[in-house]
Amino acid sequence: MSEPSALAYRIVDVFTDRAFAGNPLAVVLEADELSTEQMQRIAREFNLSETAFPITASTSDANYRLRIFTPAAELPFAGHPSVGAAWVMRSLGRVSDGPIVQECGAGLLPLVIEGDSVTLTGGAAHLDDVIADPSAIVAAIGLTTADLAGDPVRWAGVGIDFGFVHAKPDAVARARPNATLLADLDAKAGVSVFSFADGVAHARVFAGRLGVAEDPATGSAALGLGVWLAAAGHVAADGETPYIVNQGLEIGRPSRLDCVVRCEAGVAVGSRVTGSVVPIADGRIRHPIG
Repeated sequence: MSEPSALAYRIVDVFTDRAFAGNPLAVVLEADELSTEQMQRIAREFNLSETAFPITASTSDANYRLRIFTPAAELPFAGHPSVGAAWVMRSLGRVSDGPIVQECGAGLLPLVIEGDSVTLTGGAAHLDDVIADPSAIVAAIGLTTADLAGDPVRWAGVGIDFGFVHAKPDAVARARPNATLLADLDAKAGVSVFSFADGVAHARVFAGRLGVAEDPATGSAALGLGVWLAAAGHVAADGETPYIVNQGLEIGRPSRLDCVVRCEAGVAVGSRVTGSVVPIADGRIRHPIG
């Protein structure tokens, strides 16, 4: 029996307008026949924050289904793979500019493609209760409660949850993740430590339990931040509020995520994130037989 043909792939940088910044993403094509284990092996080979596999949707309501893997695990949803894969699919002529729908583990999510920019709308907002004693989560990122800016630490998200730690501006750069302590936290995606002023967040995201020590740009965390901001009273209680997330500065991959959160009576009911995509490389990767 002959070996299956090698799989085509594209690599793009997401949430940046220039090459070799933002968050790199591998998009593997013609992946319908791959098993979950084969996809995981390919993701480990690329060893990027995420590798995305657009495949045939299971419903006529979606343009395609997207499976997303870190080097260690499959995710139900993630922002930069959703944005980057949509751009790749448009570049290949498989979808057109304008609104499309992506099927993923978090459901059907709308995106809008406009040139090199893609806007993703997140799923249903989720917000946990205030963490009464945040010392464990703060210690897991190498800080102390004295570094907090005064707002509660909470888990929140729009399809995948992060712990949000609002820190003083100087503390964000000093944060150092402790892999052992992070692994001891509840089984969530990771921890976002950030400062926030005048509608701009300086964020870092640590997701070591998913095989990503520090992520250069995290669309899902940026969307979840909107849920946290609404709960903390940092955005308008009703209507839409824009905010910017700058991320990746400390690891040489500056990224910009332009976000909007929509609130009703002080509760986040919708959020979206927009980012640019830059093509970097293309090629073929050996099919992982067996």
